[in-house]
Amino acid sequence: MLRPIWITAVCTASVLVAPTRAQETPPATQPDPAPLFASPDLLEITIEAPLKSLLRDRDEDKESYDGTLRYFLSDGSPVTLDVSLRTRGRFRMKPSTCNFPPLRLNFKKSQAAETVFAGQDRLKLVTHCQDRRDEYEQYVLQEYLVYRTYNLLTDLSFRVRLARITYIDAERSRDPLVKYGFLIEDETAMATRNGWEVLEVRQVLPAQTKQDQLVLFEVFQFMMGNSDWDPFLTEPGSGACCHNAVIIGSMADSAIPVPYDFDWSGVISARYATPDPMLGIRNVRERRFWGICRPRAELDSIFPLFHEKREAIYELHRLQQGLDPKRLERTLEYYDEFYEIIGDPGKVRNDMERRCRQT
Repeated sequence: MLRPIWITAVCTASVLVAPTRAQETPPATQPDPAPLFASPDLLEITIEAPLKSLLRDRDEDKESYDGTLRYFLSDGSPVTLDVSLRTRGRFRMKPSTCNFPPLRLNFKKSQAAETVFAGQDRLKLVTHCQDRRDEYEQYVLQEYLVYRTYNLLTDLSFRVRLARITYIDAERSRDPLVKYGFLIEDETAMATRNGWEVLEVRQVLPAQTKQDQLVLFEVFQFMMGNSDWDPFLTEPGSGACCHNAVIIGSMADSAIPVPYDFDWSGVISARYATPDPMLGIRNVRERRFWGICRPRAELDSIFPLFHEKREAIYELHRLQQGLDPKRLERTLEYYDEFYEIIGDPGKVRNDMERRCRQT
């Protein structure tokens, strides 16, 4: 995990312009054309592609590989779509981390019309990472639930669809591989759904963000025990803002950070996740508040939302099929610790206010 150095001021043309407060009301949200994310039901799909070549192709200029995606309608009739696939990611792209890295799927929009993938063009697929370790499928379910939890707190979030995927290698004769994965809403579609646009900027200043959404973002990351993010600075190695956050809004208004990529969260505690030494924590399960320092009232203002959604969050996890009971118990205990902190003014002061990030 790379942690950029904090910068207090930037003067370049790619920095978001000063927000116009009179325009903070978002434009009308757009009709949702995406049936894929309209249902929480498990999606059973089969992907057939030259997997051997695809999974080995992790170069900077990686190719796309042609394949098919198939699923069945409720009456049993099959639907087959042409897709192109390529590997994606940064840390999970490394062979030492994942032998089955995340993928990007490209659809033919005209062909996908009138199917569950109607309106889709490019989708990220979070895969199981490792074929031979059952715990890695648990990571998939847990990360999916992190996204779904943020959905419960705000519509300004990435929607996801859990899938049970049968992978067939078109290049060699081997048994099909059946694993959990989930599809993530395209960032432009997410922004449009909320009446905003994705902002192509290199850096964002804290004062330029919509503060209620920034506080929600920061406290949510604390809840999940995640410190692998930065909604202000350039993503290491990419030249674009920001690290594990997409910035939406408008160039004349406040910016809104939307988080993604939670596999380094303490609530998941993936085998490969290690904390940045600068955070001063021993392991990723140890929470560290990485939010900016702000008046106590701004923190207090967001806590009621978390309390209001607590039972819905817990029920979401309890109802998740396939989640190991011991992992469920450990997850809810981790959330209990978060609620104990935000329910105690002294713990808020010690664990959040005194450990905030100075600007």
